[in-house]
This record gives sequence, C-alpha cells and structure tokens, in this order.
Amino acid sequence: MSQFLIADDHPLFREALKGALQSQFEDLTVFESESFDSTLAVLSEQDELDLLLLDLHMPGSGDLYGLIRIREDYPSLPIVVVSGSEDLSIISKVMAYGAMGFIPKASSTQDIAQGIETVLEGETWLPENIKDKVANVENEDRELAQQVASLTPQQYKVLQYLHEGLLNKQIAYELHISEATVKAHITAIFRKLGVYNRTQAVLIASKLQLEPVEAVS
Repeated sequence: MSQFLIADDHPLFREALKGALQSQFEDLTVFESESFDSTLAVLSEQDELDLLLLDLHMPGSGDLYGLIRIREDYPSLPIVVVSGSEDLSIISKVMAYGAMGFIPKASSTQDIAQGIETVLEGETWLPENIKDKVANVENEDRELAQQVASLTPQQYKVLQYLHEGLLNKQIAYELHISEATVKAHITAIFRKLGVYNRTQAVLIASKLQLEPVEAVS
C-alpha cells in the first residue's frame, strides 16, 4: 500500500489529482493539506508517507521556503513539486533545493504517473520538454538554501516582511507580537543568514524568490 500527501490550497485541484492518482496506483491512501502549517501537521502525524506532492504557493509556504524547510526536516521523504509555473530558473532551484521531480499542473495523468513512478524508484524526473533546459544551480544558491532552512517559520515570516519594507512596528502589528520580539527575530535572522543589516537580508530573500505574505488576520 502506498501513502501520498497532496499539499495544495485549491480543493478542486486536490480532488482532481487525487482521482488521477487513484486511477493509476492500486491500494493508494491519499492525505491532503491546504497550507504550509497543515502540511507540517500531516507530516508529523504520518510517518509512513511514500511521497509528498507539493505546491509552491500554498499559504505560509513562501514559495521556496516550504520546500527548503520540509527537506531539512524530512530528508528521506521524496518530494515532487506540482506547480502551475514553468519558470526554468524556479525549476532549477526547486531541483537543487531537494525536490526529486517537477510536474506542471497541466500535465496529463500518464505523465503524472510516470513522474511519480520514476521518483518512487529513486530517480529524479522532469518533463521531456524541460529536462535539457534546467540549469545547475550555483553552489552559492545551495548555501543560501541551507541558511534559510535554519530559520523557523515565524522568523521566515519576519524576513518576508523585511523584504516588503515594513518597519518593526508594522511587522509587530501584522504578526500580533511585540516590537521587542520582532527585534529578537531580526537578530536571529541576521545571525543565521550571516548578514549584518536589513539590506543584506532582503537581498537573500530576493535571490530565493520570496513573495509577500498575506496579512495575518
């Protein structure tokens, strides 16, 4: 019996992908999550998962941070990124940062099954039209990914808000924490990333394609 986790914030896509998978794999159990936090919850509860199908744009995942964080915490879990984007630079980084496969959301059921089967056999997989175009990521970017992996989810949110240009008091308001706590997070971020000021931290955020987070309600 195989156990997959589909992590995507669109219920219709999850349902469609689940149906496609169950038509291709016998005796399959599919778990679902709709955000980065709920994905971490399922991962902590289900220790016999065979595969994670991960969307880069779930709430809380901040694009590449979700992949980097999960790869750091679950190094033996095969991860396949399923995304509507086919940006080659992003795909290159996705593969460098620990994904074993990349499947565009427009892929056919047969291509999805082929990709998953290849990954379950321990090999990496990319669509034929992308495979030869994906470039190797420089060692510098790999080192950045390792540094970002050391950030906690809350520290990562603070980094994203720094990337947006928010002041400490604005970050405190958005995250419902004190300015002193924000300052403590920023100090920890600088130390973990090996930087000394906001500008350097924002440059790292930009290199990792971090996107603005939604305001916390």
